[in-house]
Order: sequence, then C-alpha cells, then structure tokens
Amino acid sequence: MENRPIGIFDSGIGGTSIWKEIHKLLPNEDTIYLADSANAPYGVKSPEDIIQLSVKNTELLIAKNCKIIVVACNTATTNAISYLRNTYTDIAFIGIEPAIKPAALQSNSKIVGVLATKGTLSSSLFHSTAKSHGEGITIIDKEGLGLVPLIEAGKASSVETKILLKEILEPMLRANIDYLVLGCTHYPYLIPVLKELLPSNITIIDSGEAVARQTKAVLEKGELLNGAKHAVKHQFYTNADVTILSTFLSDVNSFLKIEYLKF
Repeated sequence: MENRPIGIFDSGIGGTSIWKEIHKLLPNEDTIYLADSANAPYGVKSPEDIIQLSVKNTELLIAKNCKIIVVACNTATTNAISYLRNTYTDIAFIGIEPAIKPAALQSNSKIVGVLATKGTLSSSLFHSTAKSHGEGITIIDKEGLGLVPLIEAGKASSVETKILLKEILEPMLRANIDYLVLGCTHYPYLIPVLKELLPSNITIIDSGEAVARQTKAVLEKGELLNGAKHAVKHQFYTNADVTILSTFLSDVNSFLKIEYLKF
C-alpha cells in the first residue's frame, strides 16, 4: 500500500504544536505541513477570507496526495471546516476546538479563562461549544490581539510579549480562573511565559493531544494507518521566512524538509 501523508495546515507556525503531538503518537506516518505565514494572522480576517484561504491550503494538500487533512488552526476550524467537509467529501478533516469541555469538567472554581483569536471567539461554533460544555461554568474569554504576529516573528519570550500577556490576562486573574484554555495553536509556544505570569493554581490546557488521538482514530477507522516502518518523510512548506519555521522545529529529532513555497 502506498504511504500517503497526513496533511496539516495553519495560518503560520502555530500548528507545528499540533504536528509534534501527531508525530509523537504516529511516528510511522509521513506528513506535509503548510505554514500560511504570509497571510497570518487569520484571526482578524472575515469568515469569507478565512474560508478562501482554507480552500487554497486544502487544494494544495489534496494535490500532494494527502489522505487526511488536519486543520491545525482554531480560527480556520471554527469558520471554515463545515464548508471544507461539505465541499471535499472524499477526504476526512480533523479540526481544532478550544478544550472547554475538559477544563469545565475539572475546574474547582467553575471559572475558566479562554484565550483565543477574534475569529474563533466570534464564530458560531465557539459559541455552541461554550454553550454545550459550559453549563454551570463562567467563561472569561479574551482576544489575544497581537500575540500571533509576535510568535510568528520569533518573539514568544520577548519583553513585549510579556507586557501584552499581562494586560490580556489581568481580567481573568481578577475573576479567579483556575483553568486557562489556549484557543489558538500558536499559543502553546507561550506556555513558558504563561507559567511565569500565572499563579501555580491555574492549569493551562490546549487541544494538541486530543487532536492527535482523533487523527489516529479516524485513520484507524478508514484503515489508512501506515502499518510497517519505513523511511518517514516530513515536508514543511512556508510562504514566508523559512528560518523562523525552522526554529520552531529545532527540537525534533526527525528528518525534516523545510522549504519556501509560494501559495
């Protein structure tokens, strides 16, 4: 059987946090990753523009013979995944939603913070998720305006980022949250700084492991898993600075091919 790759796309480098979880769980799988950094951030764009960009990324991954597509972007998931599933019916899509359900179930204070983009927070999918899993829970949601461009520029640990995060987190701390849900795949790269800024009683939670498990489950159901070990290939494409993308993958001990591609 041909070893077709898992396709993954994001508005930039953020989805590499999802890629790492998928690679850890499924080390025998080939992957193709698209970092659409030239159009980042998606979170400030209109739903129509987000759908258009998601279609562009999807068609490129389909052209590269991907067997499943992971939409490794909360904003693209909440605004475009229904359209993608209805349009490209021959391929499965895995989406990303803020992990409100596990946070709500485990919260002692019953007050949960959600840090996400404007595109995610204003979407109907986010509101329906919050409503279905947030009964009895107070959700303090805040837009992380300005965070994605800083992360894309390699400034996740900068003084500028810390100052901005302090300002964004202040209403959540005032409300006594005990869980912080990261609703953007870029935000796991802020965890070291968040741990500096947050009290130790606040648990940070993201969707990476759950997405990897769901990807595995869908591949198993479709009998699409690579059974035998082989020379695994991981191809990363960015339409912006290759160096920035490379820095976010420097901790991975796998063969990676990272290239600039205009798309």
